[in-house]
Amino acid sequence: MWERAIICLMNIRVECYCGYRGDETPQALWIGERRIGVAELLDRWLAPDHRYFKFRGDDQGTYIIRNDVVSLGWQITFYQDPKMEPGTVRGPAGGTA
Repeated sequence: MWERAIICLMNIRVECYCGYRGDETPQALWIGERRIGVAELLDRWLAPDHRYFKFRGDDQGTYIIRNDVVSLGWQITFYQDPKMEPGTVRGPAGGTA
């Protein structure tokens, strides 16, 4: 039986540090009026059309964000609430599914 996955990408604003090589490293992201600082960069990787960054925010949440290399736009692709057990999926009304 086929399983369905719903992918919802959220556009965000990202503050970056531009290092000596010109690489941009996220320092904070903005979701609406809320600023979340990057407390620890956990991983980064390249895809043909995006650059991905996994980090722990100053709110202790785990995030994966990506940067489109053509449009230069940023999106959040993953978030894990530090209060939820790993593998728990949050439902649309904030409950667990």
